[in-house]
Amino acid sequence: METLRLILLFLHVLGFAALIGGLLAQAGTGEKRVNSAMRDGAGTAFLTGLALVGILSAGDQEPNNTKIAVKLVVALVVLVLVMANLRKPSIPQGLWAGILALSVLNVALAVFWSPAHAWV
Repeated sequence: METLRLILLFLHVLGFAALIGGLLAQAGTGEKRVNSAMRDGAGTAFLTGLALVGILSAGDQEPNNTKIAVKLVVALVVLVLVMANLRKPSIPQGLWAGILALSVLNVALAVFWSPAHAWV
C-alpha cells in the first residue's frame, strides 16, 4: 500500500509541475492560452489527489478532512477553469494569473497546512 501511495504522490507532484510549468511557460509572452500541459497537469493532479485520499482513508492514517475539502474545491475550480477555456484561442491575463495563483495556493496548502505524514 505504501508503494502505491508513493507512486500516486509522485504522479500528483508531476501533475502540479505540468500545470504550473504550462502556465509559467507563457509568462513572457503577450497572449495567454490554455495548453495541453495545463490540461493534463490539472487532470492528473486532481485524479491522483482523489486517489491519495482514498489510499489514506483505507489505511491506518486519517486524512485531515477539512484540508482535503479546501484542496478539493480549489483543484475543482482550477480544473473547471482550464477545461472551460481549453478550446479558446486566448484567455485574459487575469484568468491566467488566477489559475496560476490557485495552483500555487493548492501546493502551499498541501505543504504548510498539516503534519508531514498527511501528504494529500
